[in-house]
Amino acid sequence: MFPLHKSGALQLLQGGRDFFPALIKALDAAQIWIQLETYIFDFHGAGAEIAEALIRAGRRGVTVQVLVDGIGTSPLPAEWRQKFAAAQVDWCVYSPLGTGLSGLGLLLPERWRRLHRKLCAIDQHTLFCGGINVLDDFYDPNHGELQAPRVDFAVVVTGPLAVEAADAMALLWWRVQAGYSARQRHMAAAWEKFKEAGYGGRTGIAHLAAAHEIGASGPKAALILRDNLRNRSSIERAYRKAIGKAHQEIIIANAYFLPGGKLRRALIGAARRGVRVTLLLQGRYEYFMQYHAARPVYGALLAAGVEIHEYEAGFLHAKVAVVDGHWATVGSSNLDPLSLLLALEANVVVEAKAFAERLSGI
Repeated sequence: MFPLHKSGALQLLQGGRDFFPALIKALDAAQIWIQLETYIFDFHGAGAEIAEALIRAGRRGVTVQVLVDGIGTSPLPAEWRQKFAAAQVDWCVYSPLGTGLSGLGLLLPERWRRLHRKLCAIDQHTLFCGGINVLDDFYDPNHGELQAPRVDFAVVVTGPLAVEAADAMALLWWRVQAGYSARQRHMAAAWEKFKEAGYGGRTGIAHLAAAHEIGASGPKAALILRDNLRNRSSIERAYRKAIGKAHQEIIIANAYFLPGGKLRRALIGAARRGVRVTLLLQGRYEYFMQYHAARPVYGALLAAGVEIHEYEAGFLHAKVAVVDGHWATVGSSNLDPLSLLLALEANVVVEAKAFAERLSGI
């Protein structure tokens, strides 16, 4: 269903302390093209360092495309708008039906179709994928300065997954551009953008893939993207498949946990057949409603023998899992309706004992 292929080098990154230095190093090494997608782009601390790295890349002639979500990210500050424009860093906002989430807009599911994936593809050679926003570990837009770092993970991988991600990101970029032109009644421009998204988006970047003879001698891995077209349940199916095959242990750490019936039944079924199922969930919550909405599902899980632990030392933002010590996933997708049914998400699945053991041991 989700074929895994040999990847290039693959590394687990824990929190901003690993993620931001690695990302900055990769951005500074970029030669041709940087594609960055994130739900939150905040300019405090580490976020400003990422912004400066993007500017440096733009100044040396690298094509830089930044796509942010219209709800998660505040309007671009004037100071940074000027800096980005001077360096030819392209900044675009994903807001297919506008950015407002107030009044009756809250009742429209389409308003909740957000860009929640966190991806950065560099020269179609290197891919960063995970749950980490461009947001300093010790800062939160709603809570201010944090005493403990946010707990989150990402992976950096080279090889075919980077090419696959760059392709998907290029298509989304052009479609967002086309949608903007259509809303501005620039129909001729919109039509051209849609044609580029459907055809030129793939072929127009093929020269980069051909330019990199990327080795694929690393662990088996797959990039799983969730969208509102052909891949509506892709990430949930990957979870259910792994849970259904589990024989010994399932460990899931997830920030927002409110799975649907199929996924709950899969976890309960695994526990009842003797698999140890451990959930690590938020104890110190960021959002009142999401936290308390999850509480009613605890009862049936606990009754089946599922272990539930709540992390209270800081904000848990991770979206990771390990099954039987060899299957692992790291990504942006929570196990709640927003991620599984509405948002654009991206996870990497890895089949490698060493990687899974390292993730489960943290």
